[in-house]
Amino acid sequence: MTGKTGEISKLSELQDEIRNVLQGNFKKPRWIVAEISDIKENYSGHCYLELVEKDEDSDSLLAKARATIWSSAYRMLKPYFETTTGYELHAGIKIMVAASVEYHPVYGISLNIKDIDPSYTLGDVERKRQEIISRLEKEGVLNMNRETILPEVPQRIAVISSKTAAGYEDFLEQLLNNPYGYKFYTKLYPAAMQGENAESSIMGCLEKIFEQESFFDLVVIIRGGGSKSDLACFDSYDLAFHISQFPIPVLTGIGHEQVGYCIVLFMTNTCKDGNWKL
Repeated sequence: MTGKTGEISKLSELQDEIRNVLQGNFKKPRWIVAEISDIKENYSGHCYLELVEKDEDSDSLLAKARATIWSSAYRMLKPYFETTTGYELHAGIKIMVAASVEYHPVYGISLNIKDIDPSYTLGDVERKRQEIISRLEKEGVLNMNRETILPEVPQRIAVISSKTAAGYEDFLEQLLNNPYGYKFYTKLYPAAMQGENAESSIMGCLEKIFEQESFFDLVVIIRGGGSKSDLACFDSYDLAFHISQFPIPVLTGIGHEQVGYCIVLFMTNTCKDGNWKL
């Protein structure tokens, strides 16, 4: 056993010493880069985050920390970030923030976020997009669906959308009132079009349509306007790969011009900004 030498401290006294050392060495906020793994707002307007760093090759966790943006700062930083990037702060994105180090005797180390650099997030999103596009190109699938033959008058249409989406109703209205009097058959495959389940939901619909693909002339994926973070699933490698392999043309009416492009728009047979233009 280790012998008792020197002063014996209470736990709280040791914690105070740790806090003093940390505060003495981190007097000014420091700019750091991290990924948001969890984020919550409370009724008082404070924002609580869990920040992580992962190994780029193995995706294993390298570091994790709690962080807070107090309401006085959050009511300025949130709209600044969203207006600049078009994205909401959400789990899965990387951010660059200026944070001070704080230490609590019960809750341990946390970061108090004072500022944010939206340009870093924009650059990281674009980098990931280009990496996915390059991967699809190397695999030889980038243009596969764009090269499928679109019928001159496609009349049997499988639609992937939310049944309550205004864009879906607009699309049906355009078909019904087409100036040539063509008759169309449509079948809706309801899907979640945003959120954590959107990607798997849309791929599930594609798999159902594939089982009856000889019956349809084409597939239309419809998702109306929204923020860039609402459309994040359309920058997915897995969804893009599924679409590239589809044996009949896939058309997309996703978002609007202000939102910009996403990978799925880039590689489908025909891509339109806004469902009314399909």
